[in-house]
Amino acid sequence: MRASRSGAAVAGGVIAAAILVAAPRPAGLESRQADRHVVFDRILDTYVREGRVYYRALKAERGPLDRYIASLDVPPADVASWSPAEQQAFWLNAYNAIVLRTVIDAYPIATRTQQYPERSIRQIPGAFERVTHRVAGRAMTLDGIEEHLLASFGDARLSLALGRGALGSPRLRSEAFSAARLDAQLGEVVKECATRLVCSEVDLAEERLVISPIVGWREEAFVRSFEAQAAGRWTSRSPIERAAAAMVYPHVFSREQAMLERDTFRMVYREFDWRLNE
Repeated sequence: MRASRSGAAVAGGVIAAAILVAAPRPAGLESRQADRHVVFDRILDTYVREGRVYYRALKAERGPLDRYIASLDVPPADVASWSPAEQQAFWLNAYNAIVLRTVIDAYPIATRTQQYPERSIRQIPGAFERVTHRVAGRAMTLDGIEEHLLASFGDARLSLALGRGALGSPRLRSEAFSAARLDAQLGEVVKECATRLVCSEVDLAEERLVISPIVGWREEAFVRSFEAQAAGRWTSRSPIERAAAAMVYPHVFSREQAMLERDTFRMVYREFDWRLNE
């Protein structure tokens, strides 16, 4: 089964992969990276609660966010010298910060189309696929960061860590991602996805596994990241069904695990909710 991503065109042009051959690491580089993200950590802690953003207040006090995003325009050679975890944390934080700035630049968001809800980030023309932002020496779209740079790491958990400015996304965290804690943070992201209805639901009454369309948008990455965890279960299923079931299985209640184990469920994609996460 494949989910369609309405309104999200692939960014134009070919963008180089994020994982580069690491150059020798200058002394104190990891500390400087951590210091940069402390600023964004404070912004998220101040303006984000349970995944909802105080956009009006953030716009009124936007100076720290603007300065943080400006600090992301580091030389490409610096990015090449970072570890994979440092690169992933950098691009996750960059994406989430740019989404916040995209919203406050247009806030309050005017309605331009009936295709999406009022005040949706999708009401901002080209928010994901056309508008570019200067990051790491390049002009990048949000789609470019997600579909080329983050996708190059092959870890589906990264797609679940992106705050797309919408209620349909997994919850925007009130903390920045950090290289030192990244694996634990991404593990928490997966667990939360498995236990929040907006991301996944084991529907006992209807015998369905209802899953976020993000899984379908990034089908190849989810199969690569989770299918092996099926451990012999769901052998007659498609690779993406095995991957989705394996992703949620460890985190749901025993009666829900039992339903999945019976292998009689249907997997369906939930419609993505583009309402603003305000």
